[in-house]
Amino acid sequence: MASAEYQGEDLHTFEVWAPAAQRVEVKIGDKKFPLEKGAGDWWRAGVAEAGPGTDYAFVLNGEEPAFPDPRSLWQPNGVHGPSRLFDLAAFPWQDAEWHAPPLENAIFYELHIGTFTPQGTFAAAEDRLGYLRDLGITHVELMPVATFPGDRGWGYDGVDLYAPHPAYGGPAALQHFVDASHAAGLAVVLDVVYNHFGPAGNYLQKYAPYTTEKHSTPWGGAVNLEEEESDGVRRFFIDNALMWLREYHFDGLRLDAVHALVDRSAIHFLEQLASETRRLSRANGKSYAVIAESDLNDPRLIWTEERGGYGLDAQWSDDFHHALFTVLTGEDQGYYADFGRLGDLAKALERNYVYDGIYSRYRKRQHGRSALGLPAQRFLGYIQNHDQVGNRARGGRLGHIVSLGRAKIAAALVLTSPFVPLLFQGEEFGASSPFQYFTGFEDVELGRLVSAGRKREFAVFGWKPEEIPDPQERSTFERSKLKWDEQTQPPHAELLDWHKKLIQLRKSLPDLAAGAGVTRVQFDEQARWLVVERGKVRVACNLSPGRLWIESGGIEAAEPGAAASIEILLCSDTSAAVDGGRVSLGPDSVAIMHLPSDRRSPTTGN
Repeated sequence: MASAEYQGEDLHTFEVWAPAAQRVEVKIGDKKFPLEKGAGDWWRAGVAEAGPGTDYAFVLNGEEPAFPDPRSLWQPNGVHGPSRLFDLAAFPWQDAEWHAPPLENAIFYELHIGTFTPQGTFAAAEDRLGYLRDLGITHVELMPVATFPGDRGWGYDGVDLYAPHPAYGGPAALQHFVDASHAAGLAVVLDVVYNHFGPAGNYLQKYAPYTTEKHSTPWGGAVNLEEEESDGVRRFFIDNALMWLREYHFDGLRLDAVHALVDRSAIHFLEQLASETRRLSRANGKSYAVIAESDLNDPRLIWTEERGGYGLDAQWSDDFHHALFTVLTGEDQGYYADFGRLGDLAKALERNYVYDGIYSRYRKRQHGRSALGLPAQRFLGYIQNHDQVGNRARGGRLGHIVSLGRAKIAAALVLTSPFVPLLFQGEEFGASSPFQYFTGFEDVELGRLVSAGRKREFAVFGWKPEEIPDPQERSTFERSKLKWDEQTQPPHAELLDWHKKLIQLRKSLPDLAAGAGVTRVQFDEQARWLVVERGKVRVACNLSPGRLWIESGGIEAAEPGAAASIEILLCSDTSAAVDGGRVSLGPDSVAIMHLPSDRRSPTTGN
């Protein structure tokens, strides 16, 4: 339900949920039109001579200033300006026959519209769709596009959740982007933020108790999902989710930080959202993926409702990231203190979670619950994403921290993992540009507080204040934009070619589909080697400083002598050699091998 629904030529019905108001008027130009209170505290009025493109705002209790529509579809002048009428049904969609690939065949690519291209718009990103298709991507995941304060930001400070950000091009441009993506054979998933609102331009509390101070989050009061008037708040978010799927034709949603949702209702908000999404899917014959971000390691997110779960389709896998990242970098600060062993990486690959009810030194308590039995295609695996890059002090990417050899190992383990792989923009060619935290708050004092808070946050890690990029400086934003001309330059071209070959390999081998078969991992913590077994595919990694002979069952001491009986499909070491079931690998290198059909698969795992 939109607050301003187009009824045809020269008539709009304005609607707004405002239980906190005693009187509501819609202001168009210098005129005000009264709304009548109806059932459920919804105020309504039909207004003649209002059509698409008309600016309006709501006046509450007869007091100026007027406020934007909580369900505004277009905020062309930002979060403080009036809303503008937009006809969502007017777009001529060309994707009636489109169906998104299933998750087990998916390869995700997360991007930020503002930094993905120099122009930072939906239209400019559309020009890169052919590149993503040729790379082998199946799903484009957009970081949040709902209107947020200022002209630049990550999008997690959104306050007008129904209105695509004007600096990106607005609602019509977003519809065109999704339609063009489908024409290019790409599904599109949208990152949505339902756990908090941004600090500027949030007028929702004027209308209704959208947040509650009974619970707190890192961003302030929690979203009201269980207190008085929470039915209308839940409806606000669920209708928003359904709008993106129905009116914008998105193929799925990524739910930000669901661990910050406080809901003790008999039917949890996430269960309600998943149920209504499935209902929409049945109604229009489309499949949608609802994917959660959570640090709880709680499989109930993706358990079925019959099992007592919420019924979501998948979740991001931070344990896999942390285990792989620490093995490659040796970092041990913060939550990385819980990781760093090859055994952690092996457990993540075999059991989805590392912390599945065991003690966490970082949290100083037991953490998580077993996810055994859940297919691996219910998890997304990655070595980079916006959080893991952008929440570093200077936005450093993996390639800024490790060697090219280790970057290739990381790519190989992500793209041959049993999980649904996700790449972050520019990762495939080792982008030199960082992805830093940037904001564009127009409120000078708010901007100052954000900049000071960022410096305090990283002071505990030994960073000097002058070394922390100022989020408010436009240069921080500009510095984070991809440099597309790097792709043809060394070493970027080499890494891009490596990713293309890995993606082609994943798509050509059924054993590498997400969730296919049983994943087994063998490793030697001291010798620093690891072998991942997926069907007849072996991924052998040498993380030691010297050359090793590695077999699927371990390291062989004998010199090579017999004829090769395994095939190396892809290897980062040009001097690699095979002998029997063994491969010789130099330091920081990886080989993907295929066993002949008559070779028995080893049964020992860890």
